[in-house]
Order: sequence, then structure tokens, then C-alpha cells
Amino acid sequence: MSVDNQDGLTAEFHCSQCGKMLRVSREVIGSRVKCPECQAVMEVPLQSPPAGQQAVVQEANIVGPSTGQQSPTTETGRRIKNLFDRISEQIRKVYIGQDDLVRGTLVALFSGGHVLIESVPGLGKTLLVRTLGQVLGCDFGRVQFTADLMPSDLTGAPIFSMKTQDFEFRPGPVFTQLLLADEINRSPAKTHAALLEIMQEYRVTVDRISHKIDRPFLVMATQNPIESEGTYNLPEAQLDRFMLKIVVDYPTENEEANVLRMHRDEIDIDQHLEQNVATITNPAEILEVTALCSQIRVDDRLVNYINSLVRLTREWPQFHMGASPRAGISLVQGARTLAAFYGREYAVPDDVVEIALPALRHRVMLAAEAEVEGHQVDELLTDLIRSVEVPRL
Repeated sequence: MSVDNQDGLTAEFHCSQCGKMLRVSREVIGSRVKCPECQAVMEVPLQSPPAGQQAVVQEANIVGPSTGQQSPTTETGRRIKNLFDRISEQIRKVYIGQDDLVRGTLVALFSGGHVLIESVPGLGKTLLVRTLGQVLGCDFGRVQFTADLMPSDLTGAPIFSMKTQDFEFRPGPVFTQLLLADEINRSPAKTHAALLEIMQEYRVTVDRISHKIDRPFLVMATQNPIESEGTYNLPEAQLDRFMLKIVVDYPTENEEANVLRMHRDEIDIDQHLEQNVATITNPAEILEVTALCSQIRVDDRLVNYINSLVRLTREWPQFHMGASPRAGISLVQGARTLAAFYGREYAVPDDVVEIALPALRHRVMLAAEAEVEGHQVDELLTDLIRSVEVPRL
């Protein structure tokens, strides 16, 4: 909450995290600021506080323009934001909660990347892919990875045709646009390797003949964080191919209650998808919007900020291995797409901070000492991000 100060030039408000009273210039009301006490980033509010409320005042650090609708927009920004809002609205008709997963998946899709999802079973990942396929007008498929899954089971293989008396290539399940690779860590390394060319080059090579995969093409791979029996660790080369790693937790109490109400009413998901979820875009528009997202401006100071974050992971004492240059590329692309989703024509540090954990957590390795001490990757990355000075744009 904020209130005008006696000089008429500043406003005061409470930090939403630690409760500290902060003071900013009235010119930045509606912008994003960082609390110097707890480092929380928030938008300067417009409401007044309850009468008689007193607290110690500190100067807040301006982070950048608000990610809300008060930010300057362009016709392109408004178009992308409108599309993102409409997609989210349709998804919520079927898929309840997990906003971070939905937003992260759409960021990867409109950035030309792929997503690795770590979650326990039963959180609706297959339903999300089906819903995305309906809303986006894209083909979708699902592959259950098992220990006996062969590369040809993914890519397809030549099949002898009695009609032509010759071998004809029969495409495998990767020839789709939204692919759910369920429990990817249950298959051996040779099957993992088959995905490398597909995810990076968008093509399949069989018998020295390359077959192109239609774009957009998004791989959503899942792995179970609690089971280790019968699993194979994903090689670092493949982990680095994923733009984001999203960790999905259980839904909130209200969200889970809403899921139960849907099943209490015996709503048929197939019928619900067909009748109530509209197809609001198509692959051609997705590719067009992806190209528009690449035009979002990223200031040199923000590029240097991203570069500092990535390079610091290689020097952080608790990390045995830091992030690759591809991590910095993912941060730039993700920040641009987030800025477009929020209706802005430029990226701000808030966008980088929001996408930093998903873009970095799978690209660093804990040192042995850090594992023994019980440190978690997200905890250390959060400390690392807070240690880097945020640029003023």
C-alpha cells in the first residue's frame, strides 16, 4: 500500500514480504522496485494504507517498468499479450492451477525451445498436452519411455511395401508438433541420443535420408523425482538441449478441490475439450508470433546482467559445473518472450529473474561437499541471483 509523503513528491508503501516501509518517487508508481531489506521485487501499489500505520522508511531500489498493463505497449506487444491471455483462458477451462507450468511451457513454445518437467505422477501432464493441442490447433502425441524402447520406435523405420515391392519410410511418433515424452529417464542412452538431433535440428535421419519435422515442435519430457529403480540419468548433453526445467509441486487445496468437483460431476474430458475449449490459433500464427517475440528489445545492460549470472555459476564454490553459453541464450530468449506476454516491447530484469531458475537449475551440478551438506540447487541459485547487482534500465 502507498501514501503520498508530506513533500508531495514521494510515496511510501510496505514491502509485501518483510513489511518494511519503503519510499519511492511518485514518478515510478506502477513500476517494479526491489526491497533493500529482503530483496523482494514488487510493483509500487496505488492504494493508501490504514490510518495510523507507522514504520521505518527505507529507499526502494527501482528495478524496471511494471510487467502489468501500465507498461508501454506497441501494436505487436498488445497482439502477443492478447494471444497469451486468450490461450491461458482456454487452458484454465480444463487444466486447473499449475500456472508456472503453463506459462513456462508457452514461453518455451514461443521461443523455439523444449521443456523438462520434474513432478510426481498424476498431476495432469498428459491432459495439458491434449489441451494445448486443442487450443493451439496443433497435432500432439505421447510416448511412454521404457527400458526396451528403441530409437526406431521414436523415429520410425523403413517398412517393406507389398504394393510397391520396395521399402517405404513409416514415420514414428516424433512426427508431431507437441510431443509428451513421459518418464524419459526410463529409457537407455541410445534412445536418448535419438532425440538429440530431433530436438536441435528438427529432422530425423534414417538410411542417410533426412525427414523434416513440421514446426512448431515442442518436446515436453517428464521425469519422476522420487523413483530411481530402473532409471537412467539423462546425459548432460541432452539436459542442455532443454530450454527450461520446471519443477511441479502438488496443487493448492482449492485447486485440488476443484479437480475433485469436476470428477464428481463425471465430466467427460474428451467431450469437454471438444465442446468448451476453442481453437484460437494455428501453427502458422505460432511461428509468426515466435518471430515477433525475437524482435523484443534486450538492452546491452540486460545482456551483461545475464552474462554475469551465467558466468558466476562457473565460479560459485558449491557448484562442480556451471552453466553453458546456451543457458545465457535461453535466458535472453525467455526474457524476450515473457516481455511480449506482458505486452512490452522490451525486456526488463524482472523477466530474467522470473525465468532464471527454470533456465539454470538443470545446467549446474552440485559439488560433493554441497551435496553432503544438504544444499539444494534452487537454494544456491537464488543466493547467486541475489548477489548480482540488478542494472537500472
